[in-house]
Amino acid sequence: MLGPVILAASRSDRMRRLISAAPVTKQVVDRFIPGETVDDIVPIVERLTADGLELTMDVVGEDITTPEQAAAARDAYLALIDRLEQLALGERVEMSVKLSMFGQALDGGHELALANVRPVVEAAAAIGTTVTLDAEDHTTLDSMFAIHEELRKDFPQTGCVIQAYLFRTEADARRLAASGSRVRLVKGAYKEPAEVAHQQKHEIDKAYVRILRTLMEGEGYPMIGSHDPRLISIAQELARKAGRKLDEYEFQMLYGIRGDEHLRLAAEGHRMRVYTAYGTDWYGYFMRRLAEKPANLRFFARSMLTRG
Repeated sequence: MLGPVILAASRSDRMRRLISAAPVTKQVVDRFIPGETVDDIVPIVERLTADGLELTMDVVGEDITTPEQAAAARDAYLALIDRLEQLALGERVEMSVKLSMFGQALDGGHELALANVRPVVEAAAAIGTTVTLDAEDHTTLDSMFAIHEELRKDFPQTGCVIQAYLFRTEADARRLAASGSRVRLVKGAYKEPAEVAHQQKHEIDKAYVRILRTLMEGEGYPMIGSHDPRLISIAQELARKAGRKLDEYEFQMLYGIRGDEHLRLAAEGHRMRVYTAYGTDWYGYFMRRLAEKPANLRFFARSMLTRG
């Protein structure tokens, strides 16, 4: 039951200050966020792609309060794309974006976010890659899906994320599976009320399987966002039953979690994409990683005790 507590802490300025000030925090954060700048992250990108993995890159930072900050987020992604072009890695590395970074929560935020994300999607397409729109809390999703639909008119490869714990997601999956889009399925990592989301792990897992079956049997490109060995095995079986080839779906996992499994799946011929975040505004992303999996919290607590 610690997950909701940690998610609440992710929104607390007081907890942000306490955790950020702890001497050991930076060492532990590096497990999940291996750099603050594009220059920091280039060796990671080169190493992972050399190992046969693909990546999706996330410039962390969601607490946008001004249009100027939203424009800066846009420019950070454009700088990343420029570097990927220099490295000739456009076909191996895509981008993941949170529309909150592009100003979605500001006045006129829907139009502002669309205006800011479009040049990122255009630049990504120009170097042979694409962008996936991350899902955030349920109040943002209608806007996210509308922006996704608008972007796909010119860039049909643009992906989006759906979250198994939300009641609405089974219907969203049916709509998206029929459209031929790229869809990443995750369990969900925001604190959502019982009125809109499953609260028990076994209910979320069952919903995940039902939704994944819909995606596998549809016309789109499923992206399985999970570290759960059981769900990974189920995904492989559903893909086999649906007659999908290995290049007709992919697995996605977070940098810093189950690295050996990344390599095992890639060695078996699966497309394995590592979600790799970087940047200075890491707090919210880091806290959700702790909330998603008890083992992550144990890792952090143990490090605090042994290194603090």
